Amino acid sequence: MDSIDKLRMSPDRETQKIAFLKAHGLEGMARQPLPGDASTRRYERLSADGRSLMLMDQAPLPELIPCPPQADYAERKRLGYFAMTRLSAGRIEAFAACAAYLRTQGLSAPEIVAFDAQAGFLVSEDLGDGLFARLIEQGEDEISLYLSAVKALAVLHQTPPPDTLPGGWPLMVYDDLALKTGVDLFIEWYPKYDPSRMLSDQAKSDWEAVWAPIRTRAQAGASVFIHRDFHAENLLWLPEREGYRRVGLIDFQDALKGHPSWDLHSLLQDARRDVSPDIEAAALEHYFSLRPGVDRDEFMSMYQALATLNEARILGVFARLIIHFNKPRYEAFMPRMWGHLSRNLKAPHLKPVRDWFEANGFGDKLS
Repeated sequence: MDSIDKLRMSPDRETQKIAFLKAHGLEGMARQPLPGDASTRRYERLSADGRSLMLMDQAPLPELIPCPPQADYAERKRLGYFAMTRLSAGRIEAFAACAAYLRTQGLSAPEIVAFDAQAGFLVSEDLGDGLFARLIEQGEDEISLYLSAVKALAVLHQTPPPDTLPGGWPLMVYDDLALKTGVDLFIEWYPKYDPSRMLSDQAKSDWEAVWAPIRTRAQAGASVFIHRDFHAENLLWLPEREGYRRVGLIDFQDALKGHPSWDLHSLLQDARRDVSPDIEAAALEHYFSLRPGVDRDEFMSMYQALATLNEARILGVFARLIIHFNKPRYEAFMPRMWGHLSRNLKAPHLKPVRDWFEANGFGDKLS
C-alpha cells in the first residue's frame, strides 16, 4: 500500500470526509464507492431522495508538486516529474477550474457543487454511467458517438483558451520538456519490462535526435485547450441533452494548451479499445468539415507524429505500471499500442523514427 492509499484509508481521512460533507449539507446522503483506475483518485456516488452526486477523494501529498507557471526548465527538473510533465499533481482545484472553463464553452463538464482544495475533496454533478466504451459494448451506434465527440472537440477548438482558468489555475503549454519527459518514459521503462531490449547510450542519443524536431513543432502549434486524456473511457453519453452537449466530459484535470490533433488521436487511436480505420477516417473528415480553415496536410502530419509520440509514451507508462506498481493487467494493452505506432510509422515523414525502432531491436514490433 502506497502513502496516498494509507492516507485515504486512515480513520483521520474518513473523519475529514464526513466533516467536509457535513459542512456542505451532504452528510445524510448514501455513499457508494466506485471502482478505481490507474490514478490516485477515488470516487463515491452520493444519493438521497432521487438526487445523485459524485464525490472525488484526491488526498493531497506535499511531494507531488505541480509546475509553477513561471518555472524554467532547471526549476521544473528540480521539482520533479509532475512539474516536468505539467501534470496537475492531483490538485482538486485543477479539476474545478477546468470544469468551469469547459462549461463556459457550452460543453458538458460536471457542475461543481463543493470542493476543498486543501483537504482534497470535491463534489460534482453526477453525469451518470453512460461511458462511451460500455455503451458501444452494449450495441450503441459507435460512429454516432464518435462523431458527437469530434463535434465537441471542434467547438472547444473554436476559441483560443486563456492563460489562466476560472479560479486562477494556470493553463500552461504542452511544451518541449513536458513532451520529452513523456516520450522518454519509453527508453527508461520498456527495457526494464523487456530486458532483451536494452539500449545503448548511442541509441538514447539518437532517440533524442529523432524526437526533438517533432516536439518543437508541437510546442509551436499549441493553440487549443486539450483534455489530454480524451477517449471512450472518459466520455459519457447524455441523450437528454442537445447536440454536442450530449457528450459528457470527465478526467480533464491535467489539461494544457496543446496542438489540436492531440485529443483526436487520443480518441481515435485508443489504448483500451479498437477503433476501426473507417471510423477514424470518418471522424477526421468530420473534424475537417467543422473546421474548414485548418491546413489538412499540416494537421495530419502532426496527428501522425504526436500519435506516435504518445503511443511510445504510453508503452513506457504501461511498462512502469507493470514493473514498478505491479499492475500486470496493462500488458494486455501493449499490442494495440504497438499496432497504432507501427501504422503511423508508415508515414514517410516519420522515417527517422521508424529507422530508430528498427535499428535498436524493435523491428519485430512493426508490422
